[in-house]
Amino acid sequence: MKELAKIKLVITDVDGVLTDGGLYYSAEGEVLKKFHVQDGLGIKMLLTTGTKVAVLSGGDSPLLRKRIDVLKIPYFLLGKMEKRTACLQLIEQAGVTPEETAYIGDDTLDLPAFEICGLAVAVADAPDYIKKQADLILKKAGGQGAFRELSDMLLLSQGKEDVYSTADGFMKVVDQMAQ
Repeated sequence: MKELAKIKLVITDVDGVLTDGGLYYSAEGEVLKKFHVQDGLGIKMLLTTGTKVAVLSGGDSPLLRKRIDVLKIPYFLLGKMEKRTACLQLIEQAGVTPEETAYIGDDTLDLPAFEICGLAVAVADAPDYIKKQADLILKKAGGQGAFRELSDMLLLSQGKEDVYSTADGFMKVVDQMAQ
């Protein structure tokens, strides 16, 4: 897919993309979020090789903020249900164009973001009416490595697949990932 090669920013939803969409509550509120480790490495590989990553979520929690901090994701907007304007803000912050931006989502509140971004990506378990509006439908479900699937596709399209496919390629960037 030729559109992948021009992507300079990936904006990702959280619940249903980086997680399986499950919410774990106690009397104190949300207590757990399960993130897939391969998604985290995919984010780090993109950041290390020059593709920017942003998080855009309708929710906001200390758990999510901790994950963003651990992965050192530089751009994020949380608690934003209106994702059209939020995408435009993140695109401006990252210094790219909408055509150079991919958005990965799973549900209705992601549709305005699909319209703004040059590449709309849906996870495998998104409802059919969301998939119909996506340019690319992943094979993996949200919380099951879907972001990593997209990350690998982007790196391959940009000629950087050695970062994930060879030991030597990975070793060239591993020190940068730890910083």
